[in-house]
Amino acid sequence: MKSSDSASRASVLFLSQLNRSVKVANAVKTLLLLRHAKSSWDDNTLRDFDRPLNKRGLKAAPMVGGMMRKRKLRPELVLSSPAERAKETTRLVCEAAGLIAVARYDDGIYEASARRLLEIVSRIEDAVNTAMLVGHNPGLEESLGVLTGEPHRMTTASLACIELSIERWSEVTSGTGKLQWILKPKELG
Repeated sequence: MKSSDSASRASVLFLSQLNRSVKVANAVKTLLLLRHAKSSWDDNTLRDFDRPLNKRGLKAAPMVGGMMRKRKLRPELVLSSPAERAKETTRLVCEAAGLIAVARYDDGIYEASARRLLEIVSRIEDAVNTAMLVGHNPGLEESLGVLTGEPHRMTTASLACIELSIERWSEVTSGTGKLQWILKPKELG
């Protein structure tokens, strides 16, 4: 009887270790990088931070959101630059995608380098499996390249989907991502 109890305990221990190692081996987070839609340069009295979307941007952002709805992309967290064009893009994309996630506006995203953007991503709560970061170039393009090792151009309203081989967001670093796809508005319509 004692040998069956110890065998049972050993079996439970083995299975719990196996489950933990399988969980780690399959750990994946998804990061969506969205560059703000096309902005207006019509009013030269506005600061860069305050520039709104132009007609093309107002059309492209909902198209990207519609594509997200069709692909059933449901980020639990949306982090956005507080610049006007990024806020407008975030609102239009989220509305068209049917997202109920509340966007968080982070001053650190505006004019951020890839290094700074990765620091922001590394602070995402671990309960979040899919997050979307809405920002600006050159930081977004640089982040895409750093994470995946693949340089890609991110035109306005481009959306990149990166699969990260990490269990915790704090583990995000150079080379931890694999580009799943990148979508540009011209491909939608």
